Amino acid sequence: MKTHLLPVFLFFSIPAFAQNSAQKAQVSSKADALQNQVIAWRRDFHEHPELGNHEVRTSGIIAKHLQSLGIEVQTGIATTGVVGILKGGKPGPVVALRADMDGLPVVERTDVPFASKVKTTYNGQEVGVMHACGHDSHMAILMGVAQVLSSMKSELHGTVKFIFQPAEEGVEPGQKGGAEEMVKEGVLENPKVDVVFGLHINSQTEVGKITYRPGGTMAGVNDMQIIVKGRSAHGAYPWSSVDPVVVSAEIINNLQTIVSRNVNVTENPAVVTIGSIKGGNRSNIIPEKVEMLGTLRAFTAADEKLLIERVTQIATKTAEAQGAIAEVKIPYSSHYPVTFNNPELTQKMLPTLQQTAGAANVLLKPPVTGAEDFSFYQEKVPGLFIFLGGMPKGADPLKAPSHHTPDFYIDESGFTLGVKALCNLTLDYMNSKGK
Repeated sequence: MKTHLLPVFLFFSIPAFAQNSAQKAQVSSKADALQNQVIAWRRDFHEHPELGNHEVRTSGIIAKHLQSLGIEVQTGIATTGVVGILKGGKPGPVVALRADMDGLPVVERTDVPFASKVKTTYNGQEVGVMHACGHDSHMAILMGVAQVLSSMKSELHGTVKFIFQPAEEGVEPGQKGGAEEMVKEGVLENPKVDVVFGLHINSQTEVGKITYRPGGTMAGVNDMQIIVKGRSAHGAYPWSSVDPVVVSAEIINNLQTIVSRNVNVTENPAVVTIGSIKGGNRSNIIPEKVEMLGTLRAFTAADEKLLIERVTQIATKTAEAQGAIAEVKIPYSSHYPVTFNNPELTQKMLPTLQQTAGAANVLLKPPVTGAEDFSFYQEKVPGLFIFLGGMPKGADPLKAPSHHTPDFYIDESGFTLGVKALCNLTLDYMNSKGK
């Protein structure tokens, strides 16, 4: 395989590097000069987080910055989304770059001076709000990229579309949002996007490193609801009931066989998780029904179909065997496709990442069972989604606070590499198509 890939690597990388070394030097110099500004933007966003579809202050700051660079700006897309269009001085493809904007309903526990103190209401409850996944860094990095590329406008072989997207983490029940809604509202059209790049900071990957994976890199996800209906009775007389609690317990246990016995785990991983079970309100009353909520994750359409079919079959048949009824809804409220990195595009752009970060710092990663709505863009156009190190050098990844937790922490020294990577991916792709 190495002897097969080597000529492809050399064919793309050596001419591109020779032609674009001056541009890469410009990018490096400009990104280094912006480091403190990017960090300042990130800290401001971190201190003032907003939940999905409520990113009003956030989107206003972004729009004002893009306008100051002479970039054409569109606002109010998919509620609070912002799109900037930078037309280069030469003809060529349209490259989209995406950053997500929303925070999470998490109470921050870090001791950084710019920690969030924001409170709001979510699903009828008062919650804290925190950028506990790194979207603040994604926005700041892309704002830096916009500043660098706009200063090189006359050299660009094509157009750059900067997509600042709301609600990647989802929205409250009954709302619409995120990448799916932006695609529906035409974010990939006028001008029509040829390719899309994105990155995600990672708190358990060391700063200075970039990780990637061709093909399925993050799982497709379906949430699910299972309602088990039985017959209520006094807890002292269980023989008078059809107990949905016991039936639900059997369903949960039986669902564990899907991954262990139905999925070919040598090819792709999969996840079946029940995260919530609710039923009854007293110790001595067997309830009439139980509701379970869960998540399904897979890396191929075939495995996704298998999971849905088996969950439905196991839940309904297990309930039927006990005289109960199970109603299954998949997806219940949301579905993200597999985050699929186009293999040809990934191979083509790998030399760019290696030249930017150093070959030893660009690492192939295993599949990630988390999900990303960047996948909706990749369903329409070829895309590449990479991961940027945000863990302090020398730290233990097993002990570093993970995403979506109150202690989530990012080393800001890695942001400049993110700016350089997105700039160089854009320039190299344009130069390969526009000359």
